[in-house]
Amino acid sequence: MIMLLTGLLSAAVLAGGVLSLAALGEVMAERTGVTDLGVEGLMSMGAATAILTVMFVPNPWVGFLAAMAAGSAGGLLFAFATVIMRANQVLCGLAVTFLGLGFSAAIGHSVAGIPAPVSFAAVKLPLLSDIPVIGPAFFSQNLPVYLIYIILPLGFHVLLFHTRHGLNLRAVGENPAAADAAGISVTAIRFWYVVLGAALAGGAGAYLSLAVIPNWSEGMVAGRGWIAVALVIFAGYRPLNASLAGLIFGLISAVGFLGQARDWPIAAPVLNMSPYLGTLGFIILPVMLWPRLRRLFAAPASLGMPYYREER
Repeated sequence: MIMLLTGLLSAAVLAGGVLSLAALGEVMAERTGVTDLGVEGLMSMGAATAILTVMFVPNPWVGFLAAMAAGSAGGLLFAFATVIMRANQVLCGLAVTFLGLGFSAAIGHSVAGIPAPVSFAAVKLPLLSDIPVIGPAFFSQNLPVYLIYIILPLGFHVLLFHTRHGLNLRAVGENPAAADAAGISVTAIRFWYVVLGAALAGGAGAYLSLAVIPNWSEGMVAGRGWIAVALVIFAGYRPLNASLAGLIFGLISAVGFLGQARDWPIAAPVLNMSPYLGTLGFIILPVMLWPRLRRLFAAPASLGMPYYREER
């Protein structure tokens, strides 16, 4: 029983890492007032790019960085269209999704189904990894896990809520006209944080194809990008909450896989749907049970709205 629980938690940490990393990037972008619905496509680009890269350079970190670069390229395109040209964010996000899915299918066709020659190896933390149950699950993981669940969430939290730059960033998302009047560059902050979010989405794709499912196949992202976008809402646009939410949904996915492996009397399609059903439940139920959460976890006031300086 202990081994089963440890294995379940370990699988949850791995599966949730993909969602957490993509959600963290989306939190930073949406905090500036820009909604990027292209996460699914950016993750797919990152996954394919990472596999192709490690085929030539057998180093998972090189593949991870290459995937982030691919995500950044998609982010630059999206940021130019939405922040500079002020195009509709929803339509541009959908365009990036379809572009990313098509691009990844094209470049990844030659390596589809081929196992990754290298992947992220587990690193045990002394003493912590010896803790029963949670030690092997949380402290015997690959290095990106610690980056995703500890370093990035804490770093982004401090940046957003304990620095002057973070205050400026949040002001851009809440009231860009007032931020502009105070001398804050709305365009620059929005542009570069959208690119950062896209880079992390590409990194999430690399983590998927180099740690969770070490190969590439078309459609392997399987809606995780959309779940990551929903997690941002569930997390109240807060980095620490986004990381924890990814872990929760990773646990839901792991339970579904366990059910199929142990032949639970539940139809496999229902178990496969569990992460998506969980997405709906975790967004709707808390607000229904605790209406105050609606205000506490409210979106930035200018989310999805282009900023026109001449209308200030």
